[in-house]
Amino acid sequence: MYIVPEHEIATLLTRQAAFDAVEKVFAAMASGEAYNFPVVREAIGHEDALYGFKGGFDRAGKALGLKAGGYWPNNLEKRGLINHQSTVFLFDPDTGKPHAMVGGNHLTALRTAAASSVSIRHLARGDAKVLGMVGAGHQATFQLRAALEQRAFEKVIGWNLHPEMLANLEKVAQEAGVGFEAVALEEMRAADVIITITSSFDTILMPDHVSLGTHIAAMGTDTKGKQELAPKLLARAAVFTDEVAQSVSLGEAQHAVSQGLTEAGDIREIGAVINGQVAGRTDADEITVFDGTGVGLQDLAVAAALVGLAIKKGVAIEVEI
Repeated sequence: MYIVPEHEIATLLTRQAAFDAVEKVFAAMASGEAYNFPVVREAIGHEDALYGFKGGFDRAGKALGLKAGGYWPNNLEKRGLINHQSTVFLFDPDTGKPHAMVGGNHLTALRTAAASSVSIRHLARGDAKVLGMVGAGHQATFQLRAALEQRAFEKVIGWNLHPEMLANLEKVAQEAGVGFEAVALEEMRAADVIITITSSFDTILMPDHVSLGTHIAAMGTDTKGKQELAPKLLARAAVFTDEVAQSVSLGEAQHAVSQGLTEAGDIREIGAVINGQVAGRTDADEITVFDGTGVGLQDLAVAAALVGLAIKKGVAIEVEI
């Protein structure tokens, strides 16, 4: 079995490699070549933590395994650790033997950013110039870097519940040579693309915060009860997702569905757009939403690519078990 330590991942895995892996596995899901297993995600009654498992099998990419981990909200303040903690385990689909164990923290941030950037590539208007960021935590910087590569953005506007954290986004924008401005939520109307990446359980983005023609990548809601977008906003948009079953049960669409404002049948898989099975954006004024719930197959696809790179470069640790 191979082990790829967390500290090796940043130098091995590029944003482009993560993008390619996620785009391919979304396409495989839509064509029936890959499927996710049911998600287990529970409050453990200790440190306010949420812990769980996401797994699946990608027949096309020969990736089988799971990611174990979750969200420890007190980590940063108490221990100087990031709040999201996880590890990915891969198995040989031919024999069932363990193949690799991969640090999942940096990988999770890259694969989540890759998912939203895939949605921007396939759903945002080609002439998008202003990128809006709602949220400024650890994952937001990954989101911003990946998104800036998808369109010729000229400006980034940002909002966060704790405004002092917006400096994280401003630094990334400056490094990319793009202007940055902190704004009120109402001023998100200036954005052509909006990424929401928070851990909120309360509505943040309202219908009157969004202009016609905007693409929204809603990336924070991955648990029952979480919410970033007003249900009425989803009701007026064309909604796409990584997996419909997760979208309506623990993703952003859970609230719109429970209120009868939309149905599972109204939501389309982003992989079907990638494959050309369904249309993406249909006109310049359409509001599109990508409900990025985070599926196990994303982790497996990116981890498999990473392990291959680590073996090739001689940094994977091989152990007998």
